[in-house]
Amino acid sequence: MSDQPHDVLEDAIGSVVAVDLKDGEVLEGELSGYDQHLNLVLSADEDTTIIRGDNVVSIHL
Repeated sequence: MSDQPHDVLEDAIGSVVAVDLKDGEVLEGELSGYDQHLNLVLSADEDTTIIRGDNVVSIHL
């Protein structure tokens, strides 16, 4: 596994992650995708959430 953020996220696609946000909220779901700005797409049941990368504090794999 590489230490580059995009490589770590690529390896985590399809895995359940917890995302800590700046406002203190924690979102959990399956990482469905991301982009070059580290915007994240999480899926949980039938819900899909898109998180702006600048709101993310940390991602727990």
